[in-house]
Amino acid sequence: MKKSRTVSFVIIIILVNLLLPDAILGEPRAQLVQIMCGNQTEQNITIFVPNFVATLEKLSEQMRTSGFGISVTSSGPDSIYALAECYGDLSLHDCAFCYAEARTILPQCFPSNGGRIFFDGCFIRAENYSFIQEYTGPNDRTVCGNRTQKSSAFQVSARQAVVQVVSAAPNNERYAGYARSQVPVLGTTNESAYVIADCWSTLSESYCRACLEYASASILGCLPWSEGRALNAGCFMRYSDINFLNPIQGNGSLNNSKQGNGSLNPIQGNGSLNSIQGNGSSRGKITIIVVATISSIFVLVIGAVIGVYIWNHRTIQKKRKGHGTAEKRGNPLYDSCLNFKYSTLEKATGSFDEANKLGQGGFGTVYKGVLLDGREIAVKRLFFNNKHRAADFYNEVNIISSVEHKNLVRLFGCSFSGPESLLVYEFLPNKSLDFFIFDPSKGKALNWEKRFEIIIGTAEGLVYLHENTKTKIVHRDIKASNILLDSRFRAKIADFGLARSFQEDKSHISTAIAGTLGYMAPEYLAHGQLTEKADVYSFGVLLLEIVTGRQNNRSKASQYSSDSSLTIVWKHFQQLTVDKLFDPNLMLHNYSNIDVKKEILRVVHVGLLCTQEIPSLRPSMSKAIEMLVMKEKHLPTPTNPPYIYETIELNDNHPNPASVATTSQSTFYPR
Repeated sequence: MKKSRTVSFVIIIILVNLLLPDAILGEPRAQLVQIMCGNQTEQNITIFVPNFVATLEKLSEQMRTSGFGISVTSSGPDSIYALAECYGDLSLHDCAFCYAEARTILPQCFPSNGGRIFFDGCFIRAENYSFIQEYTGPNDRTVCGNRTQKSSAFQVSARQAVVQVVSAAPNNERYAGYARSQVPVLGTTNESAYVIADCWSTLSESYCRACLEYASASILGCLPWSEGRALNAGCFMRYSDINFLNPIQGNGSLNNSKQGNGSLNPIQGNGSLNSIQGNGSSRGKITIIVVATISSIFVLVIGAVIGVYIWNHRTIQKKRKGHGTAEKRGNPLYDSCLNFKYSTLEKATGSFDEANKLGQGGFGTVYKGVLLDGREIAVKRLFFNNKHRAADFYNEVNIISSVEHKNLVRLFGCSFSGPESLLVYEFLPNKSLDFFIFDPSKGKALNWEKRFEIIIGTAEGLVYLHENTKTKIVHRDIKASNILLDSRFRAKIADFGLARSFQEDKSHISTAIAGTLGYMAPEYLAHGQLTEKADVYSFGVLLLEIVTGRQNNRSKASQYSSDSSLTIVWKHFQQLTVDKLFDPNLMLHNYSNIDVKKEILRVVHVGLLCTQEIPSLRPSMSKAIEMLVMKEKHLPTPTNPPYIYETIELNDNHPNPASVATTSQSTFYPR
């Protein structure tokens, strides 16, 4: 009997979801419209940072439960006042997604002590003063779309729809400050003008009306273009020729001050204003149909299984098709196997106890943690004040969750619901390669056999990224600190925050320069032109470091000369004296064997081939592996490496000094 009730329940759920309109699935509209940063900078970073984190933590909790939040922390010049709100037609689930996207972008305003983030589905603002009654100001602006010029008939409908929402929103007793409208375009069969208006819940009715009147005057200036948005201090308005509106769901809509007792009344208009769904009549009819049908299809359990497949497939396809760029980046975050609670990770790391700290770099700090099931993890806690953090966070989640290889670090999950973004990786007990090869004492643990295995493992991971994925992935930051080592000293490539992917038919992509000096290919450093040969160059530098124990991007070579390690190796290669540069730790083992020495010299030779100045002369990674393992294969003579590292300096005159990482501390886990 219990089993029968369970099957009945499953069938009811399936049929309800199959019969409900597609639009019920919702759209978080997590597309960034505008970021506006303040002009004043924080006064004291040691005060400002904790205030900022605490404020967003309070705000996050409110947004998860009500879709609206206000938070104030401290007082004085580094106090933080914050407000966040989702627009009225978003469900709590979609609101949480939109807010999570916006929250990760707000820190990009640092060191400014305030900013506003407008998304198509939500808004967040933080300042060092109370702004909650502001409804207009000097930073108000209008963003016009320019896809197509619309007909005069569409313009008439758009104006009518705007007038309707301005009138309806302040007077909407059950859903104060929110209204939307759909006005058909005369002379067409399926074209309409769609408008949404939303005042922040802190505004009075009169302030809301004033804000929307300002917004309507500015947004109508976008006509005849097909889309326009008004971004005001106290409200948001948008019109479009595409239907971006979500239906208001009875039980799932935002439970905040915009919602009365949960039974949303339709907004009254002249017939062209869409009513807000909420009386549940359509759902009720569907439910009756479902219940009446149950008796005849109860025995068709097979049909239920098929229904589950259709339901899941349709939901996934709807989300993928409907969501914009920002949501595509964040889709992995909604995968239950990737989604960790912030409190879970906080507990696993002992509240990020300093004793559990594994390493620190320019992008964040990494802590060891233990989950309740006993799994050991590495939690990457991202610095909020890095301007590129949000993009790198989603980029890293997106790329590393889409690839799987024995020589790539495994991503267990992430958390974006707390005051800061966290990435959760498998814990690798032997930290990173730089921890050993650049330390005279610890380097003794890596004999040549282990080092050669690390070289091959790293190469195989790069071959997978470059050649065996649907899109070509260039890592951009291959270096010893990003090669992690498991308990058997097997290599795993980490840190995909800077990685970029592009189609095979593209010769290169142009991108802002980012990486670590000493490992960046000259054509990329000079022109920003990125291909997989940039990774090949970095891999070549890594080979020479593994053999010599000298780091190429620091001044360790200065004890021998003013040249870089790469230049030193090149000179010794020409003089046939490379063996003088071998890491002394390698000499502790019996390497008088001529075959072993030949293998080490071959690795140096391949390293110089990979670091040639002209990219086309560098081998592919699969070719590099072939050169390394096929010991009888003839190797071509390398041409000279570049000498740019002898003179380059990072200062205010560098074209993009902030984008080049030159951290002086090793990072044991991904930056």
